[in-house]
Amino acid sequence: MKGQEWYQADTVAEEYEAKRFSRGGRLIDRREKQAVLDAIGPVDDKDVLEVACGTGRFTVMLAERGADIVGLDISGPMLQQGREKAKAAGVADHVEFMRGDAARLPFPDDHFDTVLAMRFFHLADTPAAFLAEMRRVSEEQVFFDTFNRFSTRSIYNWALPMGSRLYSRWEVDRLLDGAGLELRSEEHDWVLPYGFYRKIPNELASSFRSIDTALGGTPLGDKLASVSYWNTHV
Repeated sequence: MKGQEWYQADTVAEEYEAKRFSRGGRLIDRREKQAVLDAIGPVDDKDVLEVACGTGRFTVMLAERGADIVGLDISGPMLQQGREKAKAAGVADHVEFMRGDAARLPFPDDHFDTVLAMRFFHLADTPAAFLAEMRRVSEEQVFFDTFNRFSTRSIYNWALPMGSRLYSRWEVDRLLDGAGLELRSEEHDWVLPYGFYRKIPNELASSFRSIDTALGGTPLGDKLASVSYWNTHV
């Protein structure tokens, strides 16, 4: 995975959410969480795996809604923050945070109802291998997002600490075919790049988000979108 040393540093774990989900980034956090909930639906008594769970934003959210969930990540400091969140939310009994390699998931076949990965595939050096593992351990559903090749994301991609792997629709279709996954639904969003929203106050970001949403609703919206959410089934 790209930038493993950078990602696992203690300072990154401490600053991760403060940098990415404060200011206008709060809009991003809300939208991503809604995309997960829309795709997965009711999670009561579901067994869920989140790959690359980071500090547990989605892990804890799903546990609060009744899921029994495992959050897996390569970063020990990130996982510790996730454990603290789960404890504060009162859901520690429904969450297990585990350090591990997404290319070799330590679970048997068909072990989970749902497997998800958010903010992961842009860092994946071997996306086909990662997706195949997610499909292997899922009995029903695999959900993930990608950053899109022909979008505003490409304008500033070179400036990011780890860069990003950007995907065309053809590449995503090929990954799904290779993993034996059926696409059930998809959403495309964020004409303006994430980095723009993080630089401006939340109040101003809301105005730009209205413009962004209007552009996304035009016939060109899907083609201009910088982010896609893929809901697939086994």
